[in-house]
Amino acid sequence: MTEKLYERDSNLKTCEATVLECEPATQGYAVVLDRTVLFPEGGGQLSDTGTINGAQVSHVRETKEKIIHNCAAEFPVGSTVTVQVNWTDRLDHMQQHCGEHILSYAFWKLYGANNVGFHMNERMVTIDLDKEVTLEEAFRAEDFANRQVWEDLPVTVSYLPHTELAGLPMRKKNEKLTGILRVVAVQDGDVCTCCGTHPTSTGVVGLIKITRIEKHKGGTRVEFLCGRWALEDARKKMRCIQDAGNMLSTKEEKVCEAIGRLEAEIAGLKEKLRAAMAQLQESEIQSLLQEAPVNAAGCKVLVSVKEEYEPKAAKTLFGKMTDIPNTVAAVIYRSGERVNYMFGLGPGAPGDCKAIIARANEIFGGKGGGKKESAQGGAPCTEGWKAKAEQLAAVIREAQA
Repeated sequence: MTEKLYERDSNLKTCEATVLECEPATQGYAVVLDRTVLFPEGGGQLSDTGTINGAQVSHVRETKEKIIHNCAAEFPVGSTVTVQVNWTDRLDHMQQHCGEHILSYAFWKLYGANNVGFHMNERMVTIDLDKEVTLEEAFRAEDFANRQVWEDLPVTVSYLPHTELAGLPMRKKNEKLTGILRVVAVQDGDVCTCCGTHPTSTGVVGLIKITRIEKHKGGTRVEFLCGRWALEDARKKMRCIQDAGNMLSTKEEKVCEAIGRLEAEIAGLKEKLRAAMAQLQESEIQSLLQEAPVNAAGCKVLVSVKEEYEPKAAKTLFGKMTDIPNTVAAVIYRSGERVNYMFGLGPGAPGDCKAIIARANEIFGGKGGGKKESAQGGAPCTEGWKAKAEQLAAVIREAQA
């Protein structure tokens, strides 16, 4: 078994170790040492990173019997190496993990909400509570937690037989754990079994900042960040709110109000645009009806070819055209990097749109299908797409004549 130096002294940054195993791995080598300062991923906490004799260790994991270091270099079995922890990563992870204990204790102490899930990803940490809490309740828990941080309370690690845990004021107890257990305790605060690394006092956490809460499986998921991650997140959001204020020509505290006004203006403009579009489409349809050829069955053939048209507007135009009795309708339009086409028959009109879509797919090199009464498809837009559209329009007129 590898001696876990990080468990007894989380501030230990380096150690000498003997190589017990070194095997080729998917990326680099899997190295097993007789002792290590590098924490393996587990208990919700991310793996440490660091070096072995200067070679990068990207990840550390623990199996039932070994702690395996994914290292960029190979080392002879039996050789002595120097293991160095990446202190920036270690401190980040300790701040998040200890902050999680403190914040979980705050929700438990104030509202009787239990932490039933803990996840730490790069720049995102979450806890799942077994009951719903409001945003104001979350803020009160955040205040409670930060007071414990700023009081710089001692954080201690002890090893106790499981039989002694019943007498401790623990936030949660796992009756399945037996033997000698590792207990992390915050003075006048959280007491919990834990395998992770923690600072020796809460002040090292620096800051606990909740960034989001949402309902989750009958309870609440709380997203938060601590220490350096919280600071950098606050800076990023400060830049965003300042940029938004500058763009809206308003003070930062009035950005939401300005956005509300902007949304109202946009809604008004969209309504005007819809009305104008409706008028244009009605005028276009009247022009098409006046100029449309009539096929042998007495149906007018309406073909509209549009440059840079919105799919929603095209669908509306198509619907109006196919509402007209005894018409054969086609809308062919470019939208960005695509050419789309729709074909339909008005009430009482004979014809076969399946035959038209097959010809359209052939001309444009596209894909599409449908039924006798209606069909649609599309293709990548290429140079000369309008010429192809006119070719297809001629085919439609001839096919229906």
